[in-house]
This record gives sequence, structure tokens and C-alpha cells, in this order.
Amino acid sequence: MYMVESKDGAIVCMLLSLLLLGTWPALLTLLERRGRLPQHTYLDYTITNLLAAVIIALTIGQFGPSTPERPNFLTQLSQDNWPSVLFAMAGGMVLSLGNLSTQYAFAFAGLSVTVVVSSSITVVIGTILNYYLDDKINKAEVLFPGVACFLVAVFLGSAVHSSNNADNKTKLDNYSNDCKDGVRTDGVTSFKPTDFNQGGTNGLEDGDASEKAKFGTAAFLIELENTRSIKVLGKGTLIGLIITFFAGICFSMFSPAFNLATNDQWHTLKDGVPHLTVYTAFFYFSCFCFIIAMVLNLTFLYYPILNAPKSSFTAYLNDWNGRGWALLAGLVCGFGNGLQFMGGQAAGYAAADAVQALPLVSTFWGVMLFGEYRRSSRKTYTLLAGMLLMFTAAVAILMASSGHRK
Repeated sequence: MYMVESKDGAIVCMLLSLLLLGTWPALLTLLERRGRLPQHTYLDYTITNLLAAVIIALTIGQFGPSTPERPNFLTQLSQDNWPSVLFAMAGGMVLSLGNLSTQYAFAFAGLSVTVVVSSSITVVIGTILNYYLDDKINKAEVLFPGVACFLVAVFLGSAVHSSNNADNKTKLDNYSNDCKDGVRTDGVTSFKPTDFNQGGTNGLEDGDASEKAKFGTAAFLIELENTRSIKVLGKGTLIGLIITFFAGICFSMFSPAFNLATNDQWHTLKDGVPHLTVYTAFFYFSCFCFIIAMVLNLTFLYYPILNAPKSSFTAYLNDWNGRGWALLAGLVCGFGNGLQFMGGQAAGYAAADAVQALPLVSTFWGVMLFGEYRRSSRKTYTLLAGMLLMFTAAVAILMASSGHRK
């Protein structure tokens, strides 16, 4: 069985994880903004998220001979390691709740701010817990300044959201006044909303959904509102931040729970029973994540929340528009989480929380794909630059704090 053990190998895993975990939220946001129901998207995402864990377990987790100290994946399935399995399942439960929450937070707060605030909370709480669980193998004098950078990013992220929302309100107010005065507004054209659940083309495949209005204009915001599955114009900013903070609390718990599952710091296993390997723990972690997500989203099909449209299991099965993107998002997230855990087992889970600097990646996708912050005020751009600077510093500092697990 192959295990990452070197500091350099752990950093490579973290960097790859950072890229993947910063990309999958953009795929889910793409689908919501083009009209696909979150319940449909998340059911597809959940299937391939579990598939990624199974692939990792049956490949890397099975390579090489199985030893009493390091049993292979299939060998561990029959061992008496249920205390550690329960910790892994608890981690999967809170991750599933966090992921589900962010899908709705993306609509209300935007991709960049949701990821910034939730990731920052994750690091502030989760990194401190992991530092003590790992018996302080990471350098405190390096680690905690990195945590401070994330804490600053929480406040900057909230300020960016507030400032950008004010910019959008100004654009819509001006657009409304221009229409009353009979002034032609640039970028305004006729628009036919896209319905993902009625079949036909959806803009994802033909690429023409956002060509009718320029990014950042009032017309673009109105067209987006007509297309998306969750209506957000006119809603208060508070609801998006509440959902985002809840997601951040959930995310802050999954890595410490996984840490306990693989290292048994609380000595819950019987004498002679080997610790769960990363690959076995990740399998159980993903299984319970899958179960929670399926139960909740099947419920939300018939009893939707936040004014999302009602659906059914039959409608979900027949909804193939954008399904490939949702399935890809699950694989990307699954492999990203696996790489994070592999790096954390080698260099300390506190250092591996550097991957929560994923706003460096997701903000890029938010600007390039969704036109976030286009034509915003100088204040918004200044806050956004400060936020990204904090994340750049944080990821470098946290990775520099990497230790070596004995």
C-alpha cells in the first residue's frame, strides 16, 4: 500500500487538492445559474463523490502487500475498528451538511464570498483542533500567523459581499430609473429563460446563455435572475451569510473527525487493532456523506427549501441537461478531499488545512465564468484584492508549517 510520507510529497498533494477543491464549487454554481435544480445537481454530485473514494481505496489502498501494521483496504473492512469508523462517518456527515449548505449559499452570497467565508471559518476552528490532536507536530510560530490571515479574510470576505451587493443594487436602481425615463440601456435585449427540466438546449452545451447582456450590467443581473433555479434578487444579504457561516462550522469539524479516525488519539481501539489507513477511513467517510446527502436531497425534491422549485424522483432521472457537469464536480471534489487527507496524514492535518485557500481558485472561476465583480466599485475591488492577498499569504505560511508524523 502506497503512503505519502515525505514533506515534499505532502505539499504536492495539498497543491493538487487546492486546485481541485477550488474548482468543483464553480461547476455547481454554473448549473444553478443556468437553471438546474440544486436537488438534481447534488444527487448526481454525490454519486461520483463516493465513486472517487471507492477508486482510491481499490487502487492506492490495495497496492503492495498487506502487513499487520499497514493492512490493505479490503483487509481492514473485516477488522474490529468500529470506533474509528464512527469518527470517519461523523466527518462525512458534517461535510455533507456543509456541502449541501454551500450549494444554496452560492446563490445568495455568490461563489467567491461563500467559499472565502466558509473556508476561513474552517481554518480558524479546524486548524486549531488539528494542531492539538496531532500533538503539535506543526510549527506553532508559523502555523498561527497563517490562521490569522484566514481570520482577516473572514471579515474582508463579508465586506466584499456587502460592497458588491450595494453595487448591484445601485445598478438595478439606475436601470429602473432609465427605463422609466425612456432611456435605452446598453446590453438590454430580449431574453428567454432557460428551463433545465423541460428538455432541449440549455446554454451549457451551446454556450450562448450569457451572450445577451454584458457581465456586470443591470441587464445581466436581470437575465441571470430569470435563468437561475433559486431566485435571489430583493432578498436580504443576511440569509446568504447565515447559510455560509453554518457551512463553515460544519466544514471545520470534518478534518478533526477524520484525524481521530486515522490516528486514534483518544485510544478507542482495542489493543493490537491497527489504525485505519487514510484510504479505508476515506471510504467510510464518503459512504456516510453519500447516505446523508441522498436522504436530504430526496426529501428536498418533494419539500424544497428557500423557495426552490418542487420536483420528483422521476423528474430527476429524466433531467440529463448539465448532468455531466454535476458528475464531474463529484469526482473533482472526491479526489480533492482524498489528496487533502493523504497530505494531512503525512505532514499534519493542521498544515493540510492550507487547501482551504481554495478561494484563490474559485474566485478566478467566479470572475471568468460568472462575471462576478465586473463593473463594481473601486471599494469592492480594493477589498477583493486584500482578501486574495490574505489567502496567498495564508497558503504559503500554512504549508511552511508542515511537520512530519512519526
